[in-house]
Amino acid sequence: MEQERERNGRLCCLCSGRAALRRPKTLQQLCRECFFRVFEDEIHQVIVSNGLFTRGERVAIGASGGKDSTVLAYVLAKLNQTHDYGLHLFLLSVDEGITGYRDDSLETVHRNQIQYGLPLKVVSYKDLYGWTMDEIVATIGKKNNCTFCGVFRRQALDRGAALLKVDKLVTGHNADDIAETVLLNILRGDIARLSRCTSITTGEDGPIPRCKPFKYTYEKEIVMYAYFKRLDYFSTECIYSPNAYRGFAREFIKDLERLRPRAVLDIIRSGENFRISTTAKMPEQGTCERCGYISSQKWCKACVLLDGLNRGLPKLGIGRSHGVIGASRDRNERNGGKTIESKQCGTLDF
Repeated sequence: MEQERERNGRLCCLCSGRAALRRPKTLQQLCRECFFRVFEDEIHQVIVSNGLFTRGERVAIGASGGKDSTVLAYVLAKLNQTHDYGLHLFLLSVDEGITGYRDDSLETVHRNQIQYGLPLKVVSYKDLYGWTMDEIVATIGKKNNCTFCGVFRRQALDRGAALLKVDKLVTGHNADDIAETVLLNILRGDIARLSRCTSITTGEDGPIPRCKPFKYTYEKEIVMYAYFKRLDYFSTECIYSPNAYRGFAREFIKDLERLRPRAVLDIIRSGENFRISTTAKMPEQGTCERCGYISSQKWCKACVLLDGLNRGLPKLGIGRSHGVIGASRDRNERNGGKTIESKQCGTLDF
């Protein structure tokens, strides 16, 4: 058999046809069709085994135009039809207002809308918060800008999902992303996030749960799938995030993966097996008094950051914000009661 493989070149380990690739996760030699089938079957099993969806649900797919969300939209639409999930799928995009990056990627999303036949909803930072990321970066510089974008984007997705009246929101977070998050939360000592960062579904106690069907799917395999399927996606990185802290964790994991391909899954499994001490004080979830969004403080992080921007103090909400809200309110009361209630932020209408 080995001699036959040498004569015919690399053979697919499943069908004995000519292999086209080696799977990064298992190092198996596979032809394209077998790779497509295995890739899709694994995602289907993750969906079924974790009970991610219920028949008839409205599901929004967080679509950025990048490889992860594009492959997610394509595969989910295909599985929904093949396995008759009975889901009503929508594309949901966030326009952060980044010239030369998001405007170009949104053109890809609009093409995906036509290619996959899925309705599209776009929400923007400018409409929701009164600021674009270009304007924020012009105000604060390129340091800490990811803090603003991450907080605003999360809330913008929830607001868009509320407008679509969906039951679930799915994102293209892959195995590499989750492994990076586990390491980052360990490095930061963030017990609260460490306890839930490996969950395949989060926000179940909130208005719109979020699911990650790609939890065990390697980034390299998503790239391979998109390449061999010739999917239309946008591959340029955000112009404001080359020095993001997450990048250091990403490079470390890539080094580990070169030595041990299953290192990514090992980190995820380790995160799943963490047990938080019962003596650890966890933040209590409530709602923001300003906008109604989920928050463990009186004001959510987005409202604190927005307050700083609108008052010309953009660094006000950077880092830990304990005490900031109370002090801010005292100053506002002394200044005639003008608060961020008069600023454009909107409310969450759930």
